[in-house]
Amino acid sequence: MATITDISCGIAEAHSYFEEQQVPIQRVGRDMPGSNWHTYVYDPDGHTNELYYGIEQIGWNQRSKPRDMYYRGFREKPGLPQMSEAAEIADAQAKGIDIFSGNRPDVPTGETYDVEGVLLARPFKITKIGPVALFVDDVDRAEAFYTQRLGLTRSEDTDYKGARCTFLRCGLEHHSLALFPKELRKTLGLRPDTTCMSFGVELGSYAQLRAAVTFLKERGCTLIDSIPPELYPGIDYSAFALDPDGHCIQLYYYMEQIGWDGRVRPASERRKVNGEGWPEVLPPLSDTYADQVFQGPLG
Repeated sequence: MATITDISCGIAEAHSYFEEQQVPIQRVGRDMPGSNWHTYVYDPDGHTNELYYGIEQIGWNQRSKPRDMYYRGFREKPGLPQMSEAAEIADAQAKGIDIFSGNRPDVPTGETYDVEGVLLARPFKITKIGPVALFVDDVDRAEAFYTQRLGLTRSEDTDYKGARCTFLRCGLEHHSLALFPKELRKTLGLRPDTTCMSFGVELGSYAQLRAAVTFLKERGCTLIDSIPPELYPGIDYSAFALDPDGHCIQLYYYMEQIGWDGRVRPASERRKVNGEGWPEVLPPLSDTYADQVFQGPLG
């Protein structure tokens, strides 16, 4: 899980803060590629959390920064203040670096699917990385770390077959992180050795989600239905697919938005999900179009 912070807090003050709190620190500095300033810390179960500021943006020409610009990487706590990125680019040019020589992906082929009026190679577009769900030894201990040390807020709890599961957020979305006890791995039919229950990806629309399910099934991907809706509150229709290594990917299109009073929507007011035969269209909810809008381009 990654948390964006201010550069002075995220790199300098956060590093000192975690040292004072005796939270194990993996490393600090700045990674290239990506250009983000970071501090990596471990949670009580050994999961790595990256707190970062800024990340390289890929522009209209689809090129990343060239490898020759990686000389600005750091492997220790950086001094402040640092030069701006505009100054970095000017510095690289002064060194004779071709700033337009970075990697560019191959031109896609087989773009035959009409997705919101744009031809793509598959009938959906991942528009955002979504919530991460972790299996932990002790839900109370893990929750204390993420709320007291990292500042996340608990949205709600779910009791599933006697096991407490909790859902935490860092913004307006219902949850960014979910914590589950490890004993649920077998119950849910997931890998017995994994500590990642699921990794969420948000698609552009409900229509794209339906198309993605069909697309993945036709290509032999394994989709599972062993994860019940009560284990992803704040999301209505969702699909779970396994990658070649058995990791669970959650596909969804909508996340409940938390209002000004900080309260989640009561369960009685949430959309009832029909597990069999998803409807072709859905009526909008009050916050259907309240989430951040993906500006594109789709491809």
